[in-house]
Amino acid sequence: MNCFNAIGRIGRDAQTRYTQGGKAVTGWSLAVDRGFGENKQTVWIDCTIWGERGEKVGPLILKGDRLGVTGELGTREHDGKTYVTLDVRDVTLLGEKRDGQQQGRTSSTGTRGGAPQRQRPQRATDPAPMDDFADDDIPFLTNRGSW
Repeated sequence: MNCFNAIGRIGRDAQTRYTQGGKAVTGWSLAVDRGFGENKQTVWIDCTIWGERGEKVGPLILKGDRLGVTGELGTREHDGKTYVTLDVRDVTLLGEKRDGQQQGRTSSTGTRGGAPQRQRPQRATDPAPMDDFADDDIPFLTNRGSW
């Protein structure tokens, strides 16, 4: 079973294209860091998600944001180079770029550079309310006995 999980930063906005048969395929690049300090390396992964899920999530996948992905890892060869690919099964949006680093983003009054930019879709800012549970109400949270 090939199941890969990663968290990284989106390297380019997602783009949705369509096959000759009309099936949607949405793709983007994801920068995933491994190691730390002097040994830190960034691995670039070409991510794709197929069908209606890709059409729905594509507008939310914007350069610089953090994203979690799960899928099937692979490689492809092109012009003598090897690229890491991920056939995405699940996507988790983890947050927008912060601290004034709005590179390539637009305000409602203009665009950066000559190319038109898309507006960021509105996201809910408050999480859904949680029910109030006591630890005793949840059967698997217990310190009674050994495991």
